[in-house]
Amino acid sequence: HEMSKPLARYKDDEDLEKMLMAREREDDPMLEYINRKKAKKNVTIDSHSRKKPKKERPTYKGSYPPNRFSIRPGYRWDGINRSNGFEQSWFAREANKVATAELAYKWSVEDM
Repeated sequence: HEMSKPLARYKDDEDLEKMLMAREREDDPMLEYINRKKAKKNVTIDSHSRKKPKKERPTYKGSYPPNRFSIRPGYRWDGINRSNGFEQSWFAREANKVATAELAYKWSVEDM
């Protein structure tokens, strides 16, 4: 589609106008308002019943420790890690397995 257009683009080019209007600029004074309005309108349709629209739930905005299932904490989480250390030791074991396998492979192909 873009290849069929001429190299020189003019003011009356509708695609160029749409592209420029969709671009978000950081110095735009209305950007925060538009983003808030988009967030309010961000309504997804429930997959089970097509009748009721569902609003997107808020998410936690900070950093959090990784876990085995990549589950984000709830938006009301206070940032205090109350785990017993199992996840951290699990990640250490997994990294150790990968490192050992890589070392074994390098050792096996060392003399080739």
